[in-house]
Amino acid sequence: MEIINSINDILWTYLLVAVLLGAGVYFTIRLGGAQFTMIGEMFRLLIKSGHKHDDSSDLEEPTTKRISSFQAFVVSLASRVGTGNIAGVAIAIVLGGPGAVFWMWVVALVGSANAFVESTLAQLFKVRGDHSYIGGPAYYIMKGIGKRWYANLFAILITVTFGLAFTSVQSNTMAIALHSSFGVDSWIVGVVCTVLTMAVICGGIQRIAKINEIVVPVMAVMYIGLAVYVVLTRISMFPHVMELIFENAFGFNQAIGGTFGMAVIMGVKRGLFSNEAGEGSTPNAAATAAVSHPVKQGLIQTLGVFTDTLFVCTATAFIILCSGVFDSGLTGIELTQLALEGEVGHAATIFVALAVIMFAFTSVIANYFYGEANLRFINPSVKLRNWFRVCVGVVVMIGAIVSLDMAWAMADITMALMTLCNIVAIVILGRYAVICLKDYRHQLKAGHDPVYHRSTIPEIADKTECWPE
Repeated sequence: MEIINSINDILWTYLLVAVLLGAGVYFTIRLGGAQFTMIGEMFRLLIKSGHKHDDSSDLEEPTTKRISSFQAFVVSLASRVGTGNIAGVAIAIVLGGPGAVFWMWVVALVGSANAFVESTLAQLFKVRGDHSYIGGPAYYIMKGIGKRWYANLFAILITVTFGLAFTSVQSNTMAIALHSSFGVDSWIVGVVCTVLTMAVICGGIQRIAKINEIVVPVMAVMYIGLAVYVVLTRISMFPHVMELIFENAFGFNQAIGGTFGMAVIMGVKRGLFSNEAGEGSTPNAAATAAVSHPVKQGLIQTLGVFTDTLFVCTATAFIILCSGVFDSGLTGIELTQLALEGEVGHAATIFVALAVIMFAFTSVIANYFYGEANLRFINPSVKLRNWFRVCVGVVVMIGAIVSLDMAWAMADITMALMTLCNIVAIVILGRYAVICLKDYRHQLKAGHDPVYHRSTIPEIADKTECWPE
């Protein structure tokens, strides 16, 4: 643990915070603040997408096999909305103080520009798969930068990060929640989760998308509704909570005491784990959508960052801070359960346990999809893919019984390394996303439903095979 923590300190203290926020500010300027000025268009696209595609390409597969924009959105949201929103926020508040919440907001607002760029690039450089489009950072690194070794490096990192490290975090949190609420032994949770995970992931992206588009929106709305209830019942404390957040984020006493830096680091670290903006994960889901213009999915995925952090993560933070138990000595999911029990009663801890199970399970199967998609990029062997499924099942089992600290620490290292790889790639290729956005805005202004053509960016026309001439 000492070695792992030392590596994390180097990565997060000296590299990730500056790189992640620096890239976010850079793209916010280059895109003209599109993540703020085009929010209305994001909602319009999401509502319009429904369960239908609007793809104008010449993909030959039956339309029933295509993934709609909405389905791609919920697959990525399933990965985002998980234990990071409930357990991760609690850890950030305990270790970084209430000010960590503010820096989670900053990561979402600024980092959403990174999310737009990476998802737009994923759409731009996507390729045809067996049953749907496939793509992501490995593909746009290979096609846009032309470095196979670099693309393979990212593919390996995300496969390890999501297929293994993050999966262990999700199953670990499920085990803790069920043991805390119902006294269920961790090994039993591991066995059940492993069986259910294997049953779902063997059905491919279509089965994953269908399950996630039902479970994720329902649980997210219910959880946010519970948080709103807590805030309304303790509305008199709301000004104090906001004061606590901002005071700890910028306060002089925090700077003197050395907790200011911890607030920033924990806010960025747990914020990135939750919303994944710039991490390179959600582009894998974004690439599967059948849309008429890359920017459409870029905007919808940007909305996913706001949904995750500004709504679900903020809901958890308000529950904990309104309850006043954030210094109780507990951390993770147990702290969130304690906060809700004090506000709503014991039944709330059961709801949190069930919410965690749903959020974490959908995250596990979405994480598997990210790993499989990149494993295919490295080697399309079906045999290798089957072995990977077995490995995921084993990690789900192991994650349920390992220590919380070890699970989160390993996830932080692999997340940091893949994020660095992706940020460098999108900074190099970001100009293509900027051109796509200009083209999209021009067509919107002319009153057209934007459609992308390869001729829009002639220099990469031969590398964007899934778009019409």
